[in-house]
Amino acid sequence: MSLSSLAREDRRDAERIEAGLRTFFRIADAWELSPDEAMVLLGSPPRSTFYKWRSGDVGRVPPDTLERLSHLFGVYGALHSIFSAPERADGWVRRPNQAAAFGGRSALDRMLDGRVADLWEVRRHLEGLTAL
Repeated sequence: MSLSSLAREDRRDAERIEAGLRTFFRIADAWELSPDEAMVLLGSPPRSTFYKWRSGDVGRVPPDTLERLSHLFGVYGALHSIFSAPERADGWVRRPNQAAAFGGRSALDRMLDGRVADLWEVRRHLEGLTAL
Protein backbone atom coordinates (compact mmCIF):
# COMPACT_ATOMS: atom_id res chain seq x y z
CA MET A 1 0.00 0.00 0.00
CA SER A 2 1.37 3.42 -0.92
CA LEU A 3 1.87 6.24 1.57
CA SER A 4 -0.91 8.27 -0.04
CA SER A 5 -3.40 5.39 0.23
CA LEU A 6 -2.37 4.88 3.87
CA ALA A 7 -2.96 8.58 4.52
CA ARG A 8 -6.39 8.35 2.86
CA GLU A 9 -7.25 5.31 4.98
CA ASP A 10 -6.12 7.12 8.15
CA ARG A 11 -8.29 10.10 7.20
CA ARG A 12 -11.30 7.85 6.62
CA ASP A 13 -10.74 6.15 9.97
CA ALA A 14 -10.49 9.54 11.70
CA GLU A 15 -13.69 10.70 10.00
CA ARG A 16 -15.53 7.54 11.11
CA ILE A 17 -14.32 7.99 14.69
CA GLU A 18 -15.36 11.66 14.70
CA ALA A 19 -18.80 10.67 13.34
CA GLY A 20 -19.06 7.97 16.01
CA LEU A 21 -18.35 10.43 18.79
CA ARG A 22 -20.86 12.94 17.35
CA THR A 23 -23.43 10.15 17.34
CA PHE A 24 -22.56 9.21 20.92
CA PHE A 25 -23.08 12.79 22.10
CA ARG A 26 -26.50 12.91 20.39
CA ILE A 27 -27.39 9.68 22.21
CA ALA A 28 -26.08 11.14 25.48
CA ASP A 29 -28.38 14.13 24.97
CA ALA A 30 -31.36 11.88 24.15
CA TRP A 31 -30.69 9.81 27.28
CA GLU A 32 -30.14 13.03 29.30
CA LEU A 33 -26.75 11.85 30.55
CA SER A 34 -24.71 14.04 32.84
CA PRO A 35 -21.12 14.65 31.73
CA ASP A 36 -19.95 12.25 34.45
CA GLU A 37 -22.30 9.51 33.23
CA ALA A 38 -21.22 10.04 29.63
CA MET A 39 -17.55 9.87 30.64
CA VAL A 40 -18.06 6.52 32.39
CA LEU A 41 -19.81 5.09 29.34
CA LEU A 42 -16.84 6.20 27.20
CA GLY A 43 -14.39 4.49 29.54
CA SER A 44 -13.57 7.39 31.87
CA PRO A 45 -11.26 9.46 29.70
CA PRO A 46 -9.68 12.49 31.37
CA ARG A 47 -12.19 15.33 31.70
CA SER A 48 -10.18 17.52 29.30
CA THR A 49 -10.19 14.76 26.67
CA PHE A 50 -13.93 14.26 27.08
CA TYR A 51 -14.63 17.95 26.49
CA LYS A 52 -12.27 18.00 23.50
CA TRP A 53 -14.17 15.05 22.02
CA ARG A 54 -17.46 16.80 22.72
CA SER A 55 -16.27 19.92 20.90
CA GLY A 56 -15.14 17.86 17.89
CA ASP A 57 -11.39 17.90 18.66
CA VAL A 58 -11.02 14.14 18.54
CA GLY A 59 -7.35 13.21 18.25
CA ARG A 60 -6.56 9.71 19.44
CA VAL A 61 -9.35 7.44 20.72
CA PRO A 62 -8.44 4.23 22.57
CA PRO A 63 -9.68 0.89 21.18
CA ASP A 64 -11.61 0.37 24.44
CA THR A 65 -13.65 3.51 23.71
CA LEU A 66 -14.36 2.34 20.16
CA GLU A 67 -15.65 -0.97 21.52
CA ARG A 68 -17.82 0.90 24.00
CA LEU A 69 -19.26 3.04 21.20
CA SER A 70 -20.14 -0.08 19.25
CA HIS A 71 -22.08 -1.53 22.20
CA LEU A 72 -23.81 1.76 22.95
CA PHE A 73 -24.91 2.09 19.32
CA GLY A 74 -26.23 -1.47 19.54
CA VAL A 75 -28.20 -0.61 22.69
CA TYR A 76 -29.60 2.54 21.13
CA GLY A 77 -30.53 0.80 17.89
CA ALA A 78 -32.19 -2.11 19.65
CA LEU A 79 -34.24 0.23 21.83
CA HIS A 80 -35.46 2.15 18.81
CA SER A 81 -36.50 -1.05 17.08
CA ILE A 82 -38.36 -2.30 20.18
CA PHE A 83 -40.17 0.97 20.94
CA SER A 84 -41.88 2.97 18.21
CA ALA A 85 -41.93 6.17 20.28
CA PRO A 86 -38.43 7.70 20.60
CA GLU A 87 -39.17 9.09 24.08
CA ARG A 88 -40.05 5.57 25.31
CA ALA A 89 -36.91 4.11 23.72
CA ASP A 90 -34.67 6.79 25.21
CA GLY A 91 -36.39 6.75 28.61
CA TRP A 92 -36.06 2.96 28.96
CA VAL A 93 -32.40 3.16 29.98
CA ARG A 94 -33.35 4.93 33.24
CA ARG A 95 -36.32 2.78 34.24
CA PRO A 96 -35.87 0.02 36.83
CA ASN A 97 -35.87 -3.40 35.21
CA GLN A 98 -36.59 -6.77 36.79
CA ALA A 99 -34.77 -8.79 34.11
CA ALA A 100 -31.97 -10.98 35.49
CA ALA A 101 -29.32 -8.77 33.86
CA PHE A 102 -30.47 -5.78 35.92
CA GLY A 103 -31.89 -7.11 39.20
CA GLY A 104 -34.25 -4.18 39.66
CA ARG A 105 -31.73 -1.56 38.60
CA SER A 106 -31.94 0.39 35.38
CA ALA A 107 -29.92 -0.50 32.31
CA LEU A 108 -28.07 2.78 32.73
CA ASP A 109 -27.11 1.82 36.29
CA ARG A 110 -25.75 -1.46 34.91
CA MET A 111 -23.81 0.31 32.16
CA LEU A 112 -22.43 2.81 34.68
CA ASP A 113 -20.76 -0.04 36.55
CA GLY A 114 -18.08 0.91 34.05
CA ARG A 115 -16.93 -2.30 32.40
CA VAL A 116 -17.23 -3.04 28.69
CA ALA A 117 -18.89 -6.30 29.76
CA ASP A 118 -21.72 -4.30 31.36
CA LEU A 119 -22.42 -2.52 28.08
CA TRP A 120 -22.26 -5.85 26.27
CA GLU A 121 -24.70 -7.43 28.71
CA VAL A 122 -27.28 -4.67 28.18
CA ARG A 123 -26.83 -4.94 24.42
CA ARG A 124 -27.16 -8.74 24.53
CA HIS A 125 -30.35 -8.49 26.58
CA LEU A 126 -31.93 -6.05 24.12
CA GLU A 127 -30.83 -7.93 21.03
CA GLY A 128 -32.42 -11.02 22.54
CA LEU A 129 -35.69 -9.10 22.78
CA THR A 130 -35.47 -7.91 19.19
CA ALA A 131 -34.98 -11.52 18.03
CA LEU A 132 -38.37 -12.59 19.46
